[in-house]
Amino acid sequence: MNRRVRLSGVLLVVGTTQFWAFTLLAEELYKGYNLNYNYISDLGVGPTSFIFNGSVIALGILVLMSGILIGRKSLTTLFVIGGLGMIGVGIFPETTGPPHLISALLAFLFSSLASFPATRMVRGSVRVLFPILGLTSLISLALFVFKIFGTLGPGGVERFIVLPDLIWATSFGSLISGGEVVEA
Repeated sequence: MNRRVRLSGVLLVVGTTQFWAFTLLAEELYKGYNLNYNYISDLGVGPTSFIFNGSVIALGILVLMSGILIGRKSLTTLFVIGGLGMIGVGIFPETTGPPHLISALLAFLFSSLASFPATRMVRGSVRVLFPILGLTSLISLALFVFKIFGTLGPGGVERFIVLPDLIWATSFGSLISGGEVVEA
């Protein structure tokens, strides 16, 4: 088993779990924050900006590094572009307008797309969930872009973009860090 691939998995797990934990912390500290009506990126402005922006930048760096180490062309490309988008989300808060929106779109889209080639790289039955989770994110992204929020509100729909990607990426990272890789 390639040590670089295992390290790639560790970086992915560390990145996703720290982001999830610090996002939850920022949500708790942000007075009046509403999961249905506040965007996730609202956490990147105001009193929680250091927590959220630092965490999403760290996530982006770790995803980018994971992509480089993984050594599979399709995943490397998707992880690097998605990671750059995540870094951009942290550097350009939502108050910057287009730079933030472009960064968020890159992060959302390429993270979801990466779930499909990731399935071919690992053993284990859980891998069948990766494309289901990626597709859930992509459908939610389309609903978000077209402002079809329903009772979930924009914050709720946005979480259906982000959370499935965090779940599949954490599972994938756990599998490859443990050596559950199909050799190419």
